[in-house]
Amino acid sequence: MSQTVPEKSPATMIVVEGKKAPDFTLLDQNGEKVRLSRNFKGRKVILYFYPKDHTPGCTTQATKFRDALQEGRFKAFGAVIVGISPDEIESHSKFSLKFLLPYKLLSDPDHAVAEKYGAWGEKVQYGKRTMGIIRSTFIIDEKGIVRKVFPKVKVDGHAEEVLAALQEI
Repeated sequence: MSQTVPEKSPATMIVVEGKKAPDFTLLDQNGEKVRLSRNFKGRKVILYFYPKDHTPGCTTQATKFRDALQEGRFKAFGAVIVGISPDEIESHSKFSLKFLLPYKLLSDPDHAVAEKYGAWGEKVQYGKRTMGIIRSTFIIDEKGIVRKVFPKVKVDGHAEEVLAALQEI
């Protein structure tokens, strides 16, 4: 959810390429604890932050990742996909079931993980300054190192952009 903020609250990208990804534990759409370093050890992770379940842009982004995953396009890289938003578990569960998403959606209601990753910050919508999720994606390698950062993602063509980056890693 977005909230009104004072004039100066810029987002800072805390996570940089070549550095260890901040570890975290959040609950997934089934209410199960997921820890980045434990659940995905030895796997490449496509970690994406999105604003809100059931909205047009977020649905497009989620289903494009779903389609590429189901086509086996991420499998060649041994990559898993994980989505994070401030939505509650129940919302994630409905979103996942409605769109048959075969990957984990994690709930970050206090946006603490988004802040660690620099994916929470000031946005201007309809001339109004608010704080919210800055749509961002991170490719994390098998050793937990951030290999690619996509700040301020545009939904159209993003799954293809991520797949192209995986070929470079």
